[in-house]
Amino acid sequence: MANNEFSPSNLASAMQLRTRKEKDFEKFEKFESSFTVAKSSRVPLAQGQPRLTSWLNRLNIFRPFAKPVTDDEIVWLLDNTAFKSPRTGAWQAEFVAAFFEREDKKKLMDMVSGIVQAIGLTDDAAERKTVEQRILPFLWDVCPARFVTATQQSARLKLGPSSTNGLSSNILNLPSSERGSLIRTSTKLGAGTGSITDMQTYYAGEDGWGIISDVDDTIKVTMTSDPVGILRETFINPPLPIKGMPELYAEIKSFLPQDTAWFYLSASPYNLYPFLKQFRKQYYPAGTLILRDSSWKTVAGLLSALTLRTEEYKVDRIKKIHGWLPARKMIVIGDSTQSDPEAYGEMYRTSPGWIRLILIRKATNVAEVGIDEKNEPERFEKAFEDVPRHAWHVFEDPAECLDIVKKTIREDQ
Repeated sequence: MANNEFSPSNLASAMQLRTRKEKDFEKFEKFESSFTVAKSSRVPLAQGQPRLTSWLNRLNIFRPFAKPVTDDEIVWLLDNTAFKSPRTGAWQAEFVAAFFEREDKKKLMDMVSGIVQAIGLTDDAAERKTVEQRILPFLWDVCPARFVTATQQSARLKLGPSSTNGLSSNILNLPSSERGSLIRTSTKLGAGTGSITDMQTYYAGEDGWGIISDVDDTIKVTMTSDPVGILRETFINPPLPIKGMPELYAEIKSFLPQDTAWFYLSASPYNLYPFLKQFRKQYYPAGTLILRDSSWKTVAGLLSALTLRTEEYKVDRIKKIHGWLPARKMIVIGDSTQSDPEAYGEMYRTSPGWIRLILIRKATNVAEVGIDEKNEPERFEKAFEDVPRHAWHVFEDPAECLDIVKKTIREDQ
């Protein structure tokens, strides 16, 4: 095991902090905070205070005051993956819903103007329209203490109440279905413009293969080390895949069994769920998109989410997937721009035998401070200490990965 004198996690955090300092992230975060327009909620949000938020949520402080969402509010139902409970054998799934209030048009215009100014754009009409569409979920105020009733087949599912961040998360028992099937869940409440009232549950089953893929700068151009780049790629530019990755994922999908479970991990807040879901749908195999358990009312929160404590977040989410599907054989895919190597290395060591292959894209085509340091062989050797050499691979050309995936699967049979 790794010795006590060196921590890959500390190394990854130090590299991220150096990048933030060199690229002056704090300047942009302070600027963005200056055009925050969302009003205060009637219930303290405690955003930016994770310990207080967690404490309030654990106490179920909102449960006695929860009320159903109305058509004047916005609800999102997020796609999920069903699994068989290791304890009871019953089908279960984590249902996540987001609840928002609507805001007026003037506030939207103020925030659009702020983004245009932050990025240094001319006030182009087409670009403003794109910003308006993508910024809207950052403008809505969140709704704590809301619930919604949804229907899956003949079952009625109560989702909620929402927490301080306007999100609800419930592990619920489900009707039986065939593994590999997709089952629709829907609600008629909160069905106004902007709502997502239909979702799909994928029934994964206990065993077989699974893919866990990072999103930002692994399969999607995000420019996570540049604040202006993040804002442009999030609010202005058409979302673009990393060259060669859609083809690689399509080939992996064709080679693996049909009931392979796919998960996509991003450090982005849930405000970007519709944007990222559409991107995934356009370029990559169907799967569950897992984002941060936060809903930021300022764009400054987006920059922080994508650049701070990303390893801690990803390890936590991967542990959650492991708890759902402990008997699956996982292939995990990430990149070198942030802390994917360290997160995946930690999960390999703490869950022996679960991860069968780690693939890391060595990012060389990004304007990033410290990218040479992040791509040093020594960094990967330290991140993957005690991980067998055949179980991890660093690549530049995605085309070289398919044979490695095939070999891993064949040798496991």
